[in-house]
Amino acid sequence: MPYARLLPALAGWAALGAVALPAPVRVPVTLAFLLAGPGMALTGLTARRRTRLETAVLALTVSLAVDTLVAVALHLGGWFTPARAVLVLAVLTTLAVLLRRPFGRAGAGAAALVLLSGCGTGTGHEVWNTPGAQASPTGPPSLDAPAAPGDWRLVFQDEFDGARLDGARWATCYDWNDRGCTNRGNRELEWYLPGQVTQGQGVLALTADRRATTGSDGQRYPWASGMVSTGRDSWDATPRRTFTRGYFAAAIRVPPQAGMFPAFWLMPATRQTPPELDVVEFISDPHDAQLTVHWAGPDGSDRHEAVHVGPADYPGGFHVFALAWEQSSLTWYIDGVARHRETDPTRIPDQPMELLLNLAVGYPTAPPDGVDTARLEVDWVRVWQH
Repeated sequence: MPYARLLPALAGWAALGAVALPAPVRVPVTLAFLLAGPGMALTGLTARRRTRLETAVLALTVSLAVDTLVAVALHLGGWFTPARAVLVLAVLTTLAVLLRRPFGRAGAGAAALVLLSGCGTGTGHEVWNTPGAQASPTGPPSLDAPAAPGDWRLVFQDEFDGARLDGARWATCYDWNDRGCTNRGNRELEWYLPGQVTQGQGVLALTADRRATTGSDGQRYPWASGMVSTGRDSWDATPRRTFTRGYFAAAIRVPPQAGMFPAFWLMPATRQTPPELDVVEFISDPHDAQLTVHWAGPDGSDRHEAVHVGPADYPGGFHVFALAWEQSSLTWYIDGVARHRETDPTRIPDQPMELLLNLAVGYPTAPPDGVDTARLEVDWVRVWQH
């Protein structure tokens, strides 16, 4: 049947629709189209002089070649994202199908409509990771309102304009503060101390120094570092501020040194994780932003999914990292651009959480010799809610 030849085009649009779905659906649908769709459209589903094996090999070869050309072209133009690549390939595949016989003039007209609609398909809701984020060396990007749609009101902010940290807003440790603290679960190398947290010239600074420090737990730590939290001063105290859903944003400049683990994240006020929402974290590589959600599996164990955005020169200047935590979705933003979206209801928390910024050291690997200090800078932190 002639209309069976439309299958590659239909597969392309199905793949485009699948990019917003969970990985178990997204991956096989998209992969099947990328490996076969463009090639089948350009070479034909069948040919009298080719066996089925020859047809399949030819379709695969042509598909991979077209996929590569499209990806390279988008990358060189600074427009590459997986969803954009699938969109372009879906348009090209549909054009190839409609311009082939037996569709004739009707196919040509339909091809023109596809081209126009494809060019007009918006990517403002793009939620895939995209490399090439530009630094802002002279100052942080100005994002005075959430990039996420909806009516928002500002409920928490700190511009760090004063001479010292506002103790009414921030603690300088986790809730298990006892003359300092650390995160033993990650086997980190730092002991957090208030003296490693400074404020001046409109910037909050968390500084990590290679300095042997004995913690109140009696252990010896090779590094001292800084962190802030909207949580408690001690285990039995009341958190300063907790949030259930909202738009969380901060203008951050990460240190360039290897072996550091800076993070901007949310932890349940119950102190029991998962769940956990990592607005952004940099695990050893300062050029790779990791956007992560943690949730509990059926047995209560930690499960997580991370999206990487990079490489980019994040240490070269301030960037605004944000997370829109809605009742039915989680959407991560970098400098106002959506980079990832999660809609699986089992992964979206529904409980009060504390807000944290910290500069951990040594996870997963220790800083190399010659790295003796690092500094995380924060220009502002803001939280909006509906």
